[in-house]
Amino acid sequence: MQPLDIQVVEHAIRWSKASEDFWLCTVLSTFGSSPRAPGSWLIAKADGDHCGSLSGGCVEEDFLSRLSEGEFRGPVNRIRYGASDGPDNPRVSLPCGGVLDVLVEHWPANEQTIEHFLALKQALGGAGALVRDVCLESGCVELIPDHSLGSKVEEVAEQQRVRLRVGPVSRLLIAGLSPVSTVCASFAHSLGFEVIVCDPRPEEVRHFNVPGVTLRQELPSVWIAREGCHRATAVVALTHDPKIDDTALIEAVKTEAFYIGVMGSQKTSEKRRERLLRIGGLTEAQADRIHMPIGLNIGSKTPAEIALSVMADVVRVREGVTAPALHPA
Repeated sequence: MQPLDIQVVEHAIRWSKASEDFWLCTVLSTFGSSPRAPGSWLIAKADGDHCGSLSGGCVEEDFLSRLSEGEFRGPVNRIRYGASDGPDNPRVSLPCGGVLDVLVEHWPANEQTIEHFLALKQALGGAGALVRDVCLESGCVELIPDHSLGSKVEEVAEQQRVRLRVGPVSRLLIAGLSPVSTVCASFAHSLGFEVIVCDPRPEEVRHFNVPGVTLRQELPSVWIAREGCHRATAVVALTHDPKIDDTALIEAVKTEAFYIGVMGSQKTSEKRRERLLRIGGLTEAQADRIHMPIGLNIGSKTPAEIALSVMADVVRVREGVTAPALHPA
């Protein structure tokens, strides 16, 4: 199964090619508790067919109902859902007590629309991040190459514009199978990551089955050398087997991967670092990129707890949050 952002974009391309208009909704901001983060998408047609999510239920129902009644015919609209709703939007109060600001864009079925969403599909696939620069007055949208890091949504209030970052779908490459790997793959898939597991061992591959996860029976180092890792990729080595873990790390540090980590105790990690410098040919700077030991220090012992600490650390780094002490896995 593809990540949700790619599904949304592919719906846009398919509908436009079929001469069907659609509406693209983007979460601009959240206040208090809210189920979906800024930048989340929902795409819908007037007949109620839709893909994606804004809230997990209540907001979608209201939006689709209003869409079927003929609202949102202009090129761009902005609506607010939640506890502080005013008279213009009285229908929905989120049960979690949060507030969502949503941008609604009406996209006609034409060649320009197809080109726009094909470019977004390429950006999500790793071809290069983009900024969708949207004028809130006219609805005009410009695609701008994005070479910086920042929040997915940036408002320029004085210019009545909003800048929406669209980059590669978060990917988790799991180097080698183990009990921790299996749980980690399931966690990551539920978080919306594209998950790829590489392991050359037939006896391990035979027993792996996590829905929605891609399995490759090959050395992860071979996969990384061939396919590369874009800057939204995390690489985690979870086997305790140097033939799998170390070779994956040696290839991963040559890429743009935003997170590289390997499981092992503090003592094991010190030995691995020395080995990677002496035998693997890594520089000090390359070795410093590797999280070893991997994960947040939550006192984890079981495979599920270790996998939780790993994914928590991956998400932490992706979101730019400063780390506490690392987990001695």
